[in-house]
Amino acid sequence: MIPAARVQAAIELLDQIILAAETKGAPADRLIREYFKTRRYAGSKDRRAVRELVYRAVRLCGPVPPSGRAAMLALANEDETLKPLFDGSAHGPGAIVKGDPVAKTGIAQQWLAEELARAGIKGEVAEALLGRAPLDVRVNALKADRATLELPEQGEELASAQGLRFEFGTQVEQWNEYRDGLIEIQDHGSQLVCEAVPAKPGDTVIDLCAGAGGKTLSLAARFGNAINLVAADTDKRRLGNLAPRAARAGAQIEHTVLLNPMHEMEALGEWEASADHVLVDAPCSGTGTWRRNPESRWRLNPRELVKLTQLQDHVLDTAAKLVKSGGTITFITCSLLDDEGTDRIAAFLGRHEGWSAKRPELALGIAHGEGMRLDPFRDGTDGFFVAILRSP
Repeated sequence: MIPAARVQAAIELLDQIILAAETKGAPADRLIREYFKTRRYAGSKDRRAVRELVYRAVRLCGPVPPSGRAAMLALANEDETLKPLFDGSAHGPGAIVKGDPVAKTGIAQQWLAEELARAGIKGEVAEALLGRAPLDVRVNALKADRATLELPEQGEELASAQGLRFEFGTQVEQWNEYRDGLIEIQDHGSQLVCEAVPAKPGDTVIDLCAGAGGKTLSLAARFGNAINLVAADTDKRRLGNLAPRAARAGAQIEHTVLLNPMHEMEALGEWEASADHVLVDAPCSGTGTWRRNPESRWRLNPRELVKLTQLQDHVLDTAAKLVKSGGTITFITCSLLDDEGTDRIAAFLGRHEGWSAKRPELALGIAHGEGMRLDPFRDGTDGFFVAILRSP
């Protein structure tokens, strides 16, 4: 592909990504993969170059762009080397003309940027949300130890007990150590918030929003399979991925429970008021993960945010039914919005008399309300809010 054709391909992909953001369609990564499946003439260098252009444009544009061309024109205003490629050639984009729409740049849509600022996320801290994330792994303590494990590349040791960091793009999934379950890909912040769970050997711990089980496996490794783990979720497909992952990791999961949304206690009745601890890694807007999914900030709107906070309240109330007297809930969101952090803790305490909140002990992060917060700028992690709730 000639350089102008790469720009045109990026424009076509951006059009698809914009439409998907507006219609809740497929994520950008999937759209890019599908695009190149039907364009076998594009070599590996072409695919990398187009992907880079797409994500540079996505990160640059705060509000949803009117078109892929408008997004690429905004990028061309930042990178003068791109303007000559709008040459009107057979495979390139049309020449730039006066009045061509140019997308607006910024951190996010105005309302969303204002919500982040209300939570203290602005300036350099906000800009870091759109940087490029490194690749973090957790050495699986059930099979290996960071101090003695030899890997094809030497990673940077992190503050978490078994964390290592590698450059973006490191192909760890091709390593034997990954295939054999000695390492798991997990963001450093995710590792740290798992270490904050105040459980002890012998406890019954319910991972109420287990998904594919990343944090479930982390807990199993942390306690050497010496806790009784229950992994529950409403997503059958994602929960189905846990069994093979647990087998590879050597993790013991006592029960895997598929939940009926909004009627979770139908399947969890036997654990009512009996769990020592419940982990609530709540569904959220994902504002703390924009480094990995920058187009997700185009998908969020105020109505969707309200629905998410209502769901978070519901999941917390369900967790409260499962915790025994004196037990705890660890509430986690990969969001930096107060709507999905401190506000949810305050609302929970208002609904549940006698419960209390405290900040967990983390190796990184800053105090924020009744919890702790991690962010890419200060901590080099994805953005997280985490707090501990204790029953009467």
